[in-house]
Amino acid sequence: MSLVLQSFIADRWVGQQAAQSLHSAINGSEVAQTHSETIDFGEAVHHARTVGLPNLLKLDFQERAQRLKALAKYLGEHKETLYAISAHTGATRVDSWVDIEGGAGTLFAYAGMGSNELPSGNLIHEGPAFALGKKGGFAGTHILVPRGGIAVHINAFNFPVWGLLEKFAPSFLAGMPCIGKPATATSYLTEAMVRLIVQSGILPAGALQLVVGSTGDLLDRLNGQDVVTFTGSADTAAKLRVHPNVVKNSIPFNAEADSLNCAILGPDVTPDDEEFDLFVKEVAREMTVKAGQKCTAIRRAIVPRQYLDAVAEKLKARLAKVVVGDSSVEGVNMGALASHAQQTDLAERVALLRQSAELVFGGGQDFNPVGDGVANGAFFQPTLLLCQKPLETDSVHDVEAFGPVSTLMPYDSEDEALQLAARGQGSLVGTLVTHNPQVAARMIPVAAALHGRLHILDREAAVESTGHGSPLPALKHGGPGRAGGGEELGGMRAVRHLMQRTALQGSPNMIAAVTGEYMRGAQLIETEVHPFRRHFEDLQIGESLLTHRRTVSEADIVAFGGLSGDYFYMHFDEIAAKDSPFGKRIAHGYFVLSAAAGLFVSPAPGPVLANYGLDTLRFVKPVGIGDTIRARLTAKRKIDRNRKDANGVGQGVVAWDVEVTNQDGDVVASYDILTLVAKKS
Repeated sequence: MSLVLQSFIADRWVGQQAAQSLHSAINGSEVAQTHSETIDFGEAVHHARTVGLPNLLKLDFQERAQRLKALAKYLGEHKETLYAISAHTGATRVDSWVDIEGGAGTLFAYAGMGSNELPSGNLIHEGPAFALGKKGGFAGTHILVPRGGIAVHINAFNFPVWGLLEKFAPSFLAGMPCIGKPATATSYLTEAMVRLIVQSGILPAGALQLVVGSTGDLLDRLNGQDVVTFTGSADTAAKLRVHPNVVKNSIPFNAEADSLNCAILGPDVTPDDEEFDLFVKEVAREMTVKAGQKCTAIRRAIVPRQYLDAVAEKLKARLAKVVVGDSSVEGVNMGALASHAQQTDLAERVALLRQSAELVFGGGQDFNPVGDGVANGAFFQPTLLLCQKPLETDSVHDVEAFGPVSTLMPYDSEDEALQLAARGQGSLVGTLVTHNPQVAARMIPVAAALHGRLHILDREAAVESTGHGSPLPALKHGGPGRAGGGEELGGMRAVRHLMQRTALQGSPNMIAAVTGEYMRGAQLIETEVHPFRRHFEDLQIGESLLTHRRTVSEADIVAFGGLSGDYFYMHFDEIAAKDSPFGKRIAHGYFVLSAAAGLFVSPAPGPVLANYGLDTLRFVKPVGIGDTIRARLTAKRKIDRNRKDANGVGQGVVAWDVEVTNQDGDVVASYDILTLVAKKS
């Protein structure tokens, strides 16, 4: 008997009775069966709200980032378990690497971004705060807080591991428990991954639940604090978007739908250029990786008409070298489609396209996949089509064949190429292959209006490029129009998307108390102890030092110019300086910074270990010879990243607000200093 898959609901595995059979894409053998038991989605939602949410919010951003990192390591250590199962989805080792190690890599990426960019606690101050009144007693800013809801993630069949993890990572960081629903066809791989996650014990109870099979009445049980995300067909996305409860409660809905992405061979590129071969390679790769079952795959290859035959011949030659079959057989470099249903659907769509496009390569004649038992597999030959009149043909811009299929389209001008790109009516990604920066500067701004991501490929980028079809955690994944109108990934943008943004108004003291961040105008804490002498735990936000004064002399300016090599006329040419807007010689801005540091630094060894940068630096007014400056140093923000040095001594990050003023009390320089501060031994 094959394995009966189970759902993971309320921290227990549910399902024993077999229902739908799931088959290997390689040989048609039964791999697993879904369970027939009906899921109690009331229990699932209640568990997420009453167990998952409180457990997540007991952790702060930094602690959740650490859990993501630990989970990424754990999945990496057990990846071979997933590789073995992934083979049944028709994926080659390379295909599975994108899914399995790409998924773990996304966890690593969000762990790093969370650790480096997010504060301690569960509130993000999306500043800066600013005065709303003339007397300084009323101010405003924005904060981001956890929504207090749950995230329902509905995924497609093509990336059973990465598809869930790329949504889970930002949700977990944002403090949202997740209910994941993979596509049934490849849910056996997602279930195996979730078993590993549960086995690891890394996630708090209630943080992640898994639905194998139908979502039942799940969407009916959500409220306005929840979020729904979907990856899959545009038709299904449209139905979910108008679900009555989603509409009624204004539940945020994020769709990432399949789109007819394009690649454009720039008008400057000839068959003798490196970029010509790069274009051919990129189109062929996007046709064959994951057997073309990627929402980001190149469906339309748009090329200058005079090079149409040359591109077609090179693509035919490259595709002829592709060996399709069982990925366990040496030499096979393209696997099967995920299921027989997908195979049937793809054949129907190719037939529709061939009504208005001619066949260049493929078509299934004399096609024999490599391997034993593959006659029962879901294989499909790479198929290249050609539409001679793409501006007059709708089907090639409307029908997506979700597999190893692409259509060549000729163009006669840049404008025509851009018109063809726009006929996709909204795409996740487009590629422009060019070696001319001016071509890119003209075409990219126009194409950007209908693309979520644009990839410019030339010989320089090709050395490190991750390719047309590879969304990256730090960059937005999504697109307008047909592509769904949503955004996934995008680094901290994705985390913020899953949080509640709220405008905050009040006195500086109140805003400082809420945000945990000092703002100018709030009450200061001045003591006998220099703030740099405080360990991380003891330092209070708002602890401040007002320094003694220093009068800037001509000797200071001359000496600093000699040290820095900066002999800019404003510092040394008396006549030219008089004709400047300032009407006099002024000190170097960086001298002002250096002099301010000399005023506020406590020079003896102590808890402050290192200064590693400045933020928000502004030189507000000039400092001239004879001006007297002083500085106010105030502890603005503390971030505990739970790190220790080589000796096991803990460290935290402190941001200090620095305000440098002149003898009239006017601000001449304003900035934040970032320092590492030791904890007590």
